[in-house]
Amino acid sequence: MAKHWNRDRAAEQIDKRLDEVETVDVVDFKRDMSLESIPTNKAYRMDAAHLYADILNLSDMLCVTEDEGVTCHRRTLRFLNLHYRAVYRILSECDARRVDFHNQRLHSVVFKPYNTDDGAERKRLERAVAIGQMIIDVLTQTGDDDEQIPNAKVRIGIDTGLALAVNNGRRGGRESLFLGEPANGAAKLSGARQKQGIFLTNRARKAIGLKEADNPGAAALTDDEIAQCKLAAALPVTVDEIVRDWRDDLSANPIGAFEFSRHMPPLRTLDITALTPGNSRRQEAVSLYADIDNFTAYVASHVTDSAEDVVRVFHVLRSEMDRVLTADFDGRRIRFIGDCIHGLLCDGTARETDEEGSVSTATLCAGALRSSFALSLEKLKDRGIDVADLALAIGFELGPMTVTRLGLKGDRVRCSVSRGVLASEAEQQRCDGTETAIGLHAYEAGTEGVKNLFGKPRKAANLDYNEVVEALSDDGDASAKAAQEAAYVVAAPAIVEAARIAVRPHALAR
Repeated sequence: MAKHWNRDRAAEQIDKRLDEVETVDVVDFKRDMSLESIPTNKAYRMDAAHLYADILNLSDMLCVTEDEGVTCHRRTLRFLNLHYRAVYRILSECDARRVDFHNQRLHSVVFKPYNTDDGAERKRLERAVAIGQMIIDVLTQTGDDDEQIPNAKVRIGIDTGLALAVNNGRRGGRESLFLGEPANGAAKLSGARQKQGIFLTNRARKAIGLKEADNPGAAALTDDEIAQCKLAAALPVTVDEIVRDWRDDLSANPIGAFEFSRHMPPLRTLDITALTPGNSRRQEAVSLYADIDNFTAYVASHVTDSAEDVVRVFHVLRSEMDRVLTADFDGRRIRFIGDCIHGLLCDGTARETDEEGSVSTATLCAGALRSSFALSLEKLKDRGIDVADLALAIGFELGPMTVTRLGLKGDRVRCSVSRGVLASEAEQQRCDGTETAIGLHAYEAGTEGVKNLFGKPRKAANLDYNEVVEALSDDGDASAKAAQEAAYVVAAPAIVEAARIAVRPHALAR
């Protein structure tokens, strides 16, 4: 059956997801509560310091060779694995929680001392700053000269405040996820520029007694300010101890070489939980990012009085995005990153990717994501749930993609990194909530229908599924025509039944 989207099928699944969160329990996070396997219909309000650490020279690693071949991918993944294992050790020793490690970007939270303690917010922030500086210092020593792996250049962003802790809601890689302003604020600071250092939002600066900055993204903490936080935090471990233990761990548990093989399409059958460095995947595919626009503001305005609706909206929207990607278009979700989904799509054989077909499939999928998103909002409204001005920004790009897992057995994190992955995220980021953007390589590999749809800006607004299918079909796109035919096959029994009912009175009259 050709890959296609069907409104009735989507509506049925959205209704099921709504039923799952008809009753939602939101409670304040307290001592002894576990962040593991939070139920789908539950969330914790948590006051915490959020820390994002961006590795600034990841793109340099991906460009160590002119062509994006196996060599640069092996070096990049080893680069990430070395640094991840060091950072994981820091967080474990310093009582911080890793939320996500998404390629070059680490998200962690410091939630102790708990929000009931006097001065807790300042203490959490001081600890977050001290941890951030330790990450910077340790990662200047965790390269590998023998493997031509450099030390990492790091930029830290920190914010503080109330956020909702939920789980990612899907099978495979189930883990906690945080929604709200502090997570978003820290992420924006860490990813804002290429200058190294530790940067705090004005909310965080004020909480530790610093003056507000006109431009927090350009106001790195001074050495004295960092030293005061380190003194107050009194972390239980030193940089030298972390590096020593990291080296001992590498000797006892070497990473091993990254070995790649292809996965026979469709990618939806790829079992990421079985991947290791020695059993990684690499092939030409399309990387797609779909981000819920205005969601941070939505969470901020609802987190106190109607947090239950945040959980409902998030569960329905992300579940439907995942279903469209995987069930309708045979793609593979890599992970949820906050309110964003990252996935891969690939048409072809075990030996070769159909690049033109993959781009067409990704274009159809992007249209389906937008149609399902609109239908989800419609059904949420019908149940009396406020959805404000939520929208969807989508970007995708074609290129050699990797999929593997980093870290040690028992605590591996999924990873898909390449030039195309970074480019697809950049394409999504240049869109507002009505737009879809296509990367240069995907555009060049696409059919004339794809090129005409996006035009020279490689970006277009309001591309829902019907618009995409009709536009591509009119230009002779084979994937779109197959989708049209598949939709007709699905609809045919209903059409025949409607016709039979329509003629029955005339038959009886005779």
